[in-house]
Amino acid sequence: MANRKIAGFVASLRQQPLNRNMGQAFMALAPAALEFGMQPIGQLPFYNQDRDDAGTPAFEWSAFRDQVLGFDGVLFFALQYKRSLPGVLKNALEVGSHPYGKSVWNGMPGVVVTVSPGAIGDFGANHHLRQSLVRLPAPEAYIGAAAGLFDADGRLANESTRTCAAGFMQKFAVWVAANPAR
Repeated sequence: MANRKIAGFVASLRQQPLNRNMGQAFMALAPAALEFGMQPIGQLPFYNQDRDDAGTPAFEWSAFRDQVLGFDGVLFFALQYKRSLPGVLKNALEVGSHPYGKSVWNGMPGVVVTVSPGAIGDFGANHHLRQSLVRLPAPEAYIGAAAGLFDADGRLANESTRTCAAGFMQKFAVWVAANPAR
C-alpha cells in the first residue's frame, strides 16, 4: 500500500485539549502507510463570501485550501460546544468549502472522532460535523470519559482504547487506499 498523506484537524484552540491528545494517540497507532500533518485552523480569518466573490480571498484561506488539497484524507478530532461544533472548526469547514464548486472536502475520505470527558462522546458535535460534511464520506468514533484515558503526560494509557484506536486506524488506512481523494 502506497503511503497516504492525512491532514489532522483539532477543533480547539487550547494548548492541551483532550481531542489533541486523542488525535496524537490515533496518529501514533496508525499503520506506517499513513503520514500525518496536523493542520492549524485558529489562524484563519472568519469566512466572508463577499471576498471570494470579489476574487480577493484572504491569503490564509488560499494557503489553507492549497494545503488541504495536498492531502489524501482527513481526520477531524472535535469537542462539543453547546451541543454543536466549536466556531474555529466551523469556520475552517466554510473556508475549505468555498468558493462554490471548489470545495477541498469533496470526495476526500475522512474520519470524525469526538472526544469528551462525559459519557456520550460529544454526540451533538459529531452529528453536526457529519451534517456539515455531506460530500465527505466519514466513518465516526465517539470517545467518552476521555479525561481518564490519559496519563499525566497526555499519552493514551488505557489499553482497551489503544487497541480500539489502532484497529480503527488500520481500517481507515485500507479505506483511504481504496477511495482516493478527488
